[in-house]
Amino acid sequence: MRVHVLQLAYGDEEPVAERVERAAALVAAQSGADLVVLPELWAPTGFGYRRWAEAAEPLDGPTVGAICRAAKEIGAYVHAGSIIEQARDGADPGPQRRGRWNTSVLIGRDGLPMVSYRKVHRFGFSAGEPDLIEAGTELVTAGLQSADGHLVAGLSTCYDLRFPELYRGLTAAGAQMFVIPAAWPAPRVEHWRLLGRARAVENQAVVVQCNTAGTHAGTRMGGHSQVVSATGEVLAEAGEDETVLVAEIDPAAVAQYRESFPVLADRRL
Repeated sequence: MRVHVLQLAYGDEEPVAERVERAAALVAAQSGADLVVLPELWAPTGFGYRRWAEAAEPLDGPTVGAICRAAKEIGAYVHAGSIIEQARDGADPGPQRRGRWNTSVLIGRDGLPMVSYRKVHRFGFSAGEPDLIEAGTELVTAGLQSADGHLVAGLSTCYDLRFPELYRGLTAAGAQMFVIPAAWPAPRVEHWRLLGRARAVENQAVVVQCNTAGTHAGTRMGGHSQVVSATGEVLAEAGEDETVLVAEIDPAAVAQYRESFPVLADRRL
């Protein structure tokens, strides 16, 4: 299974419409990929909280629509990163009545959305995300098929990476791979790298981490997207700049490793 991780860089000066067009063109250029992954909140910007309300859109809005068309063009699964999802009129706005979520979307090879995931752990310590958006409440998995085999992907987003319970839950739900878009800042990038390897080792799962590059809202992003095998080996890692990271994953290797070294069977919860 060929995975292309798009470590997108951007700054505050780039208009959102132009960035969406640029990102969609970059996705459409990934011919031959089985899975393409974009980072968290790359359109409304991860730390640009003040403009989230005006940047919010429904799941069938222009950002996801542009990436859906690009996915169909290349016939690949595309994790579109995340958007600020706006609840439709009459829909449940959530317990805090905010009607917005940090929501990621996985798109099928046919260009149609397969599943969406609302970020469970909101970053900001009672400010930022907790003050502006609702928390997700559900674990989400989806099956991905390639010529080399099948993998079940579990979805999570950025700050979720610090909470191993979520990944235990995804593993119990059948996940063999975790796809993690992020807007992870540079000062804590070593945590990003370490925790990705930890989630891979403790769950015997492939980890695909897609971070942002560049500087926005005065915050320098950490880059260092990476793909980690189920044994904890870093198969590919990016630097700090915009880049396309490519890695080959053997779907059968996860099941083989779990069978040969059955750590998960010894869990006592």
